[in-house]
Amino acid sequence: MTVTPPLEPVLPPPRRPWGIVFLVAVVVVVIGYLAFSSVGNALVYYLTPTELLDRGDDAFGQTVRLGGMVESGSVSEQDDPYELTFVLTDGSERITVISTAAPTASFREGSGAVLEGSLNMHGVFRASQIIVKHDENYVAPEPGAQPSDRDFVPGADS
Repeated sequence: MTVTPPLEPVLPPPRRPWGIVFLVAVVVVVIGYLAFSSVGNALVYYLTPTELLDRGDDAFGQTVRLGGMVESGSVSEQDDPYELTFVLTDGSERITVISTAAPTASFREGSGAVLEGSLNMHGVFRASQIIVKHDENYVAPEPGAQPSDRDFVPGADS
């Protein structure tokens, strides 16, 4: 009697998990799209006064965002009708700004601001919106000071 070795079981060919790979790829693409589209909407792009003026004649009449520092001693307000005038600078160029939009309470000379509006042919920027830039460094209020005080300036020496 001859002994034959047992037959090896016949296994089905290995399956490729294409369905799982496809599902993982779709999830990664959706997460990437949501992450980058949200980041893009959260960013505020703006031109500096130098960049805007470097555009030459193309700068006039286009709605853009302009960012820089509010020059000290340049802010003046009128009440009837309300009009705010100041100079925005990037340290190199200066642009006079006129706005009928009331700024936030944190708007002040020497602070950063981003404006939305357009430059007219006289070199004056007409702002329709003022967004005040703020420092990312948190400074706790002095003892007894209320955060809602209009004249409270974080980090200012008393």
